[in-house]
Amino acid sequence: MIDGILIVDKPENFTSHDVVARLRRILKTKRIGHTGTLDPFATGVLVMLVGKATRLAQFLDKDAKEYEAVVRFGCATDTGDRTGELRITNYELRDFSEDELETVLVNFRGEIEQTPPMYSAKKVDGVKLYELARKGVEIERKPVKISIYELETISPPGTQSGTEEKTKNQKPKTKDHALRVKCSAGTYIRTLAEDIGRKLEVGAHLAELRRTKAGKFDLAKAVTIEELETIVFENRLDEVLISMNEAVSHLPPVVLSAQEIEDTSHGKRLNLANDDWADNQTVRMIDEAENLIAVGFYIKAENFIQPKLVLI
Repeated sequence: MIDGILIVDKPENFTSHDVVARLRRILKTKRIGHTGTLDPFATGVLVMLVGKATRLAQFLDKDAKEYEAVVRFGCATDTGDRTGELRITNYELRDFSEDELETVLVNFRGEIEQTPPMYSAKKVDGVKLYELARKGVEIERKPVKISIYELETISPPGTQSGTEEKTKNQKPKTKDHALRVKCSAGTYIRTLAEDIGRKLEVGAHLAELRRTKAGKFDLAKAVTIEELETIVFENRLDEVLISMNEAVSHLPPVVLSAQEIEDTSHGKRLNLANDDWADNQTVRMIDEAENLIAVGFYIKAENFIQPKLVLI
């Protein structure tokens, strides 16, 4: 039985469901999920949950996400990214300086409101927005609050921020700028790209997107699907499989005795006083070998831990 977390570097033109299907074949198990999708054209960190770890999704540290994005200024698309059809707009690419772009980026740092795009999996009255969008239907969407913790221009390897695509008469047609974004969960990077383009009054869409980090998990621990196939064939899965205990290591630990493990397995509360914990603090309950036994909640008024998710 395989239980743990795998960080996969999702390839381009794969849906998140495609990655799940491939891992099911490679690992020979059906019990696999993930903590957040990536659009097919995007690449990068996809946090995969295997076996019992599928039950841990709600407890993982996955709020903040980081991306490297290439924004193409000069034209907009109906999907907000390069996979869509070009929109007829009144935008026309004009020259703008790095200083002007920076002045605009200031408006998008911190807590802002963002309107979810029509081409998204967000549901309204039980219907996914992209299902309506594909029928040519657009409905009013309520803006939601998101946080942009960091937003800056970068020059990823092999690219140059400010690259221009020119027509035969050398007049710039589109202009690419690479951005690094650290944001809260639920942020749509293509909507961010569109909004920046509107603010500059040149129009924009997302040309490339790579997720470099999701919560505590980053590309340093990621493997490609091809690498994973080799690792499994060579029986080296333990080299890349993140244990359930490590996956929730941001939660304070409680080491259980043999009797406490037995009680916890039956859902019994554990008497324990801790002045440093707030009421309803989530804790990880482990054995002496640091195997995750359960995840519980601390009830401060009565000084006990109530197991919430038992994994044995």
